Amino acid sequence: MIKSRSITVLCCCITVIAIVFTCLFVSGRLTFVKADSSNDSFRYADKLFDTSYVHSINIDVSSDDWQNMLDNARAEEYISCDVTIDGTTIKNVGIRPKGNTSLSNVESMDSERYSFKIKFDKYDDGKNYMGLDKIALNNIIQDNTYMKDYFSYRMMGEAGADAPLCSYSYIKVNNQDWGLYLTVEAIDESFARRNYGSDFGELYKPESMAMGGGMDKDSKNLGGRPEMPPQDRDEQESPQGADRQGFQQGEAGQKPPGDASEELKGDMTEIPPQNGDGQEPPQTFDGREHREDKGGFGAMGDNTVALVYQDDDIDSYSAIFDYAVFNPDTSDKIRLINSIKQLNEGNNLQDVVDVDEVLKYFAAHNFTVNFDSYTGSMMHNYYLYEKDGKMSMIPWDYNLAFGSFSGGHGGGRRGADNADSMDSGDSATQSVNYPIDMPVSGTTLEDRPMIGKLLENSEYMEKYHEVFSDFIEDYFESGDFLSEYNRVYNMIAEYVMKDPTKFCTFDEFTKGAEALKQFCELRAESVRGQLNGMIPSTTEGQAEDSGALIDASSVSINDMGSMGMGGGQPGGGESEGFERGGRPNNFEERENPVSIGNDIKVREYAILIGCILAVAAAIIAAAIFKRRRY
Repeated sequence: MIKSRSITVLCCCITVIAIVFTCLFVSGRLTFVKADSSNDSFRYADKLFDTSYVHSINIDVSSDDWQNMLDNARAEEYISCDVTIDGTTIKNVGIRPKGNTSLSNVESMDSERYSFKIKFDKYDDGKNYMGLDKIALNNIIQDNTYMKDYFSYRMMGEAGADAPLCSYSYIKVNNQDWGLYLTVEAIDESFARRNYGSDFGELYKPESMAMGGGMDKDSKNLGGRPEMPPQDRDEQESPQGADRQGFQQGEAGQKPPGDASEELKGDMTEIPPQNGDGQEPPQTFDGREHREDKGGFGAMGDNTVALVYQDDDIDSYSAIFDYAVFNPDTSDKIRLINSIKQLNEGNNLQDVVDVDEVLKYFAAHNFTVNFDSYTGSMMHNYYLYEKDGKMSMIPWDYNLAFGSFSGGHGGGRRGADNADSMDSGDSATQSVNYPIDMPVSGTTLEDRPMIGKLLENSEYMEKYHEVFSDFIEDYFESGDFLSEYNRVYNMIAEYVMKDPTKFCTFDEFTKGAEALKQFCELRAESVRGQLNGMIPSTTEGQAEDSGALIDASSVSINDMGSMGMGGGQPGGGESEGFERGGRPNNFEERENPVSIGNDIKVREYAILIGCILAVAAAIIAAAIFKRRRY
């Protein structure tokens, strides 16, 4: 029985100390207590990338800075802003426009609906959003369905391939509507840690259509290339108007897409420029250098991007190494070249290729009929991952999937004789039935060794068919796709309706969405037929037995949006209060939203305050009880 006043005082002091300690711990001010970065839990995966609802992102920024950034979008320069994601504010983060062809298309359309990059640690080292270092906000250009990118990434996940997370977000700028965007996890530090653990390998974004391998002002210029206007390496698109054979080199008035990568780390330290030349050393994370590539000149049409072995000279692979996400050292480069060599020779494939992972990637990829990619003539829009000599592939940029590349013609076909064999029939029927055993366009399987060498191995061909069959059964024949399609369509429809900057009308959205659903259902039917032998699975076989193909003539690929945009003017004409191009009338700077620190979430403070109040109430109740008892 406690009767001593001193003991009561002591208990109260201990309680107060515990509360203070808890406050300091939550705020991260106890420097001797280190969080386990490997167990940062990547909470963003279950928060921002929860696909069950449309997230809200408000960008609070100086109106002058914002407009200046939009007016000079090609410069792709970061500006500071505060970002509020579903009620949680992260202050002083970097944002910039992103894209290449899409950026110039938006500019030419008299629109301001650019895609954006948000870099949480641009100005404050170590800052992140629930473990996430960087996101892309995709403007959904050339996609009247609003769902091509979304379902492509979802299909990758369903097939079991490593893929970036994505979700829908309705964007506001200074609390005024900007539009419905697709938020995509950047292929960078947080992605690598989430998928491969803290001891992850090397990431590359090979780019054959890039304007070279220069680096932007945030990184050290490796290789002596001059600084050039930045180009975004994360979204490489085909030039509008390119024919079905791909971009024609040297064609007057056209430029190849650029390429760039970004540095985004959880604990990077930005170092001031050195040597007076404006160049900064690469940033580091756990001793690993990290770089942000931008465009220069070079690498045009370089088939090393197709992972075709050239020789043992590191310089021969600049189209890969100049676009590394991190800075590989010489041993890393030699190891990758050796893996590429063995891949091309067809030797020890199980040692140089993560076969299961790559087959899952290609099963989902080939379903989407996306030739603005590795399987097309442009050889881009994928990431290459390598660890201990084993290679695998990561998907990126599917806004021209489902036959939309080159106006829905799939880029044409080339058989073994390398001759163009473009069907004269309906392009939708051709795309829906595209042969799963010859899934390339404008090239040959021999020139795409990552898929070609696997498919010429009978064991791996059988495994590929098994993976494809499981994917079709689990996602389409089970009804999961249709269920998710209906859910997503119903979820985003109201946001598309009010989207003031959209590239299509709401009617065009409904038509495009219906076309996407029909295309996927028919594609699944065709793939099942090819797997069962009822439909030929090669180009030659389909040419000889075209009557076995699934009829998709009722599907309009152009309704889904294609390289020719597919209809609609920016702005959609269905939301009031906005000027052409999406800038709100009377656009003005707003007060910054209240933010409680950089890394402390409002919810955590609410819980903490609730606990403090509960403890205080308990102390008061105990004191009253004691006074009455004694």
